[in-house]
Amino acid sequence: QVQLVESGGALVQPGGSLRLSCVASGNIFLINAVAWYRQAPGKERELVASIMTGGSTNYADSVKGRFTISRNNAHDTVYLQMNNLEPEDTAVYYCNAAWGPEWDSWGQGTQVTVSS
Repeated sequence: QVQLVESGGALVQPGGSLRLSCVASGNIFLINAVAWYRQAPGKERELVASIMTGGSTNYADSVKGRFTISRNNAHDTVYLQMNNLEPEDTAVYYCNAAWGPEWDSWGQGTQVTVSS
């Protein structure tokens, strides 16, 4: 099993920055990739960014150049640095880990609100 806990969500003004954290526990050595998703009210959950075990990253077009996904040396924490936030970034942000041959785990989500 892999468990995930997100933190770092907050209310921030447009143009501001936030850093989200996703702490993994359990069988973290089985993790193949970690991704951040978000879901805004009335919209489907969408992929924001992902990082593979080898370090390669991928971003949604809407966040390229503004968001950065990274991880610590122990590979048990993944971060999402969000800069130049826009009201359209308002959503619940979820961490997802793909692990083992075909399993995945989700965190409980953290609310990000961008508003003046």
